[in-house]
Amino acid sequence: MIWRFFFRLGLFFLISSVGMTILYKWINPPITPLMVIRTFEQKNTDKDLKMDYDWVDIDSINPYMWQAVIAGEDGFFLYHNGFDIEAIKKAREYNKTHSDKRGASTVSQQCAKNVFLWPGRTWLRKGLEVYFTFLIELFWSKERIMEVYLNVIEYGDGIYGVEEASKQYFKSHAKNLTFEQSALLVAGLPNPRRWNVWTSAPQLWSRSNIIQRNMLNIGPQELIKHPYSEVRK
Repeated sequence: MIWRFFFRLGLFFLISSVGMTILYKWINPPITPLMVIRTFEQKNTDKDLKMDYDWVDIDSINPYMWQAVIAGEDGFFLYHNGFDIEAIKKAREYNKTHSDKRGASTVSQQCAKNVFLWPGRTWLRKGLEVYFTFLIELFWSKERIMEVYLNVIEYGDGIYGVEEASKQYFKSHAKNLTFEQSALLVAGLPNPRRWNVWTSAPQLWSRSNIIQRNMLNIGPQELIKHPYSEVRK
């Protein structure tokens, strides 16, 4: 019967998704849906196929990089459980009266989306994002979430991972990134194919300056989870 089919389908999805999440706790994702989508986009527009992806462990990434991510992308990354409820509320109130909509995605949500899902704003995709965010927060450490995030996100057209971005933009390695270079890489994340070192977009430099000021304010960051109540009592 039809309900048995959907029950088995749901059970298969549950087991496979939990299994893959646990597997990725120790095994690095070999490829992501976004990488595949970008490759098809390049092919359809007759561009040269490019998918430069070079994984490095968290110990081979300069701490300035995750300091910049926290300063520029998710100030409460170490304190929330995947979702910044206060940021969501503020974004919702802002969007009621403004045409330029704001998001409130955390690093955990962005990591889940990049590893398991596809770009888009449908309710299905957002629902799955919530589900996978819950899974990675449950099974991974904050350090692992940051490590995967920095290695799979897009830094430019066909450029994935902080190591590859460091080599292409700065002729260096992720472990040698400077304070300013880290801020520049994070500054381009909202639109990395338009805002990057090669394009020299004004938005990149403006946002980089803001991130650097925030980095100085928060100081060095250790990738351990802190009680949420420490910062929001």
